[in-house]
Amino acid sequence: MTGRVMTMTVSTMPSPTTRAEVQPILKLGVPLMIGLASATLIGVVDTIMIAPLGTVPLAAAGITTAVLIILISALWGVVTVVNVRIATDEGAGDRLAVSDHIRNGVALALVTGGLGALLMLAVFPLLGPIGQPDEVIDILLPYWASMALWIVPLTVFFVLKALFDSVGREWTGVGFGYLGVVVNIPANYLFIHVWGFGLLGAGLASLLSQTVSLAAAWAFWQLAPGMAEFRQPAEIRWRKVARLFRESLPIGVGYAGEGGAYAFLGIMLGWLGATALAAHQVVNAVAGIAYVIPMGLASAVAIRIGMAMGGDDRMRLRPILKATILISVLWQSVTAAIFVLGGGMFAAALSDDPAVVALATSLFIVVALLQVADGIQGTALGALRGMMDNTKPTVITLLAYWPLALPAAYLLGFVLGYGAVGVWLGYVVGLAVAAIALPWRFWILTRPG
Repeated sequence: MTGRVMTMTVSTMPSPTTRAEVQPILKLGVPLMIGLASATLIGVVDTIMIAPLGTVPLAAAGITTAVLIILISALWGVVTVVNVRIATDEGAGDRLAVSDHIRNGVALALVTGGLGALLMLAVFPLLGPIGQPDEVIDILLPYWASMALWIVPLTVFFVLKALFDSVGREWTGVGFGYLGVVVNIPANYLFIHVWGFGLLGAGLASLLSQTVSLAAAWAFWQLAPGMAEFRQPAEIRWRKVARLFRESLPIGVGYAGEGGAYAFLGIMLGWLGATALAAHQVVNAVAGIAYVIPMGLASAVAIRIGMAMGGDDRMRLRPILKATILISVLWQSVTAAIFVLGGGMFAAALSDDPAVVALATSLFIVVALLQVADGIQGTALGALRGMMDNTKPTVITLLAYWPLALPAAYLLGFVLGYGAVGVWLGYVVGLAVAAIALPWRFWILTRPG
């Protein structure tokens, strides 16, 4: 009798719907987007402060950003594993496991962030052989080294922010991120223009501001009474750190592959000269803010999927993804319209070189074309990460960008002679393929039965 009653009760429960998932995704996703914007706003501040120094320093910031994208993308993949693990533990109500994963996650971030910094320094001698302008390389090294060091506090901050995001304190992480922005603005002005460090000053200001954000987040985790249950004694076990690294490796490779393809666009544009590279940096500074929308939604859907998996509630998986894609498409459509209508204004605000402004205005139109596809593929990838499905999505993204997008970019940009606009158009090919294949992969994995 009891079994029959339980069966009837379960069978008459309403199925989760897409509409029901919209509000939780927005509640989690909006602070994640706003929080991620803090890192990109630091890049915008750097661009605004560097622009008066001229086209060559702006181009130097552009090639630095191109390489940073690869490394930060890979490190973001590492943090994603910690984020999902914490979300799954929180969904299961296991606060001790949350404490364990955050401590071992911080250790992982220190190791991988340090390796990322060393790798960036090792890459510098290769810039000349891959065709970057000599006048850019001549002034680049001090700024390059300071931004390499910036990677370490950024990666550790990512882990602490993952904790806040997964345990219902999303706005706490946002606040600490924007503390860095507040510090960065006067620090940039002082280091670059008052104390005369020039381009290096922008790197020193970024390093200082990120360190302040990390210190504040660390102090809150260690001292706030409301965080006590998430700092229970837990041993840092290097075997566990190594296991987290192995789990994160496919994700890191996947994100690095995507970021690397995007960064290689910057390298291709360097072949076209300092003007093309400076225009690319202008577009990066503004488009980076828009990119936090799919990134924030990808993080939100990964957390929601992870919590559903931790709570053994697979019926919610498809509605969660559908709701997130709906939100993403709407947001990205608005972003595309803003780029088309306001691209020229953004370009003129960030550069006084007429050639840079004209080219950047054209590139904004191309960037508008890829917004919706970028939102769909990023959202689907986040959902797959939430299920800890790592290897096959990595293969999909690598195939979409490297054998497809980059050859198409070279063909359109150099062989057919469309220049910087053609390079960007080729990148759209990879996004379109990923935007189809990744949701299809998720749908296969979540088939009933």
